[in-house]
Amino acid sequence: MDHIELSLEQSLDHCIKCNICTAACPVAAVTDRFPGPKYVGPQAQRFRHERQPAPDASVDYCSGCRVCNEVCPTGVRIAELNARARARIVAERGMPFRNWLIARSELVGRLSCGPHAPLVNAGLRFGPARWLADRVLGIHRDAPLPVASRYSFRAWFRRRAPVRQGGTRRQVVYFYGCATSYYEPRVGQAAVAVLERNGFEAILAPQNCCGLPLISNGDFAAARKAHAANVRKLLPYVRQGIPVVGTSTSCTLTLKEEAPEILGMHDAETRAVAAGTYDIFEFLRNLAERGELDTAFRPIERALPYHPPCQYRAHRLGVPSLDVLGLVPGLTLVPSRASCCGIAGTYGLKREKYQIAMDVGAPLFTFVRGSGADLALCDSETCRWQITHATGVASKHPIEILAEAYGGLEV
Repeated sequence: MDHIELSLEQSLDHCIKCNICTAACPVAAVTDRFPGPKYVGPQAQRFRHERQPAPDASVDYCSGCRVCNEVCPTGVRIAELNARARARIVAERGMPFRNWLIARSELVGRLSCGPHAPLVNAGLRFGPARWLADRVLGIHRDAPLPVASRYSFRAWFRRRAPVRQGGTRRQVVYFYGCATSYYEPRVGQAAVAVLERNGFEAILAPQNCCGLPLISNGDFAAARKAHAANVRKLLPYVRQGIPVVGTSTSCTLTLKEEAPEILGMHDAETRAVAAGTYDIFEFLRNLAERGELDTAFRPIERALPYHPPCQYRAHRLGVPSLDVLGLVPGLTLVPSRASCCGIAGTYGLKREKYQIAMDVGAPLFTFVRGSGADLALCDSETCRWQITHATGVASKHPIEILAEAYGGLEV
């Protein structure tokens, strides 16, 4: 075990039992099924041993939002410990088919996307079908399932005419993720427009699911394969000094931190890809700080609610989306102070956790509805779907608004 692994496992010894994590935990606040991060994290970890059964199953109610990590005064890595404890339960007791299925977002997206998407979407919104999925699979009948696209982002990218500009163009690898690929290709279209406006050629390197849904559902073996595959595919570009830029803040956090830390993958290649990966607004803010960002924005006279999702805050970068969009004349973003939307990727899709997710997100939903706006912004795809599901207010990725400010892509 190297020193990085040792620091993760021994971080529990820094727990001073202050209960700040439990007080801040959005899940423990709304349900008794989860006793709180301290109890299932550092406290229970002392009783977990490879030669004895996992001590309890309540850790499965941890949503992985990382709020506990944010507030812990001594740096205990509670979310990572909980994720490993969940994986051990899965290894001992097996994985329900429901969890196996929703953890494979790339497979589900590939099967849903395409000319047959309207039929898929109609089927997933047909009341009896949703009731059957609830009863047989355990996917809540009201869960916010995404709308499949008629075309994939990669198919659009192959068909498009590249933008021609004079001079040598810099390059970035665009890591678009499963949601953009199969459900929201418009997010990728906006990202490419913004990157090209700033003089970058977007490369679509071979890539696959980042593995976060697999990690969240405790399938560490499959998650390691997914992450290792991405490292192999992205490493040649990173070694050339070409940055990897993503619009899914969950995907970029997984490449940068979650997969290496939770899965214990600390080889030099994994570290190189992690160091070369950026969330798109992190990347754009870096350009702005160097005076390289094109700021010829057209005014957008709007006031919009904005939610910085848990996975975004876990980057520990501040709020780059607010910093960059703050440069757009007339645009006012009002940030939420809600801790979490509740969905936590696949967490809120599950029958036994749906209402917990809705209760966790209630302060955010009240904020969005109270804004009076007809549009909300959020950097995480599943959070956007949750916001719209709970409030009826449309939601977009902030990059779509930035593309609109450039006038190059109406979204």
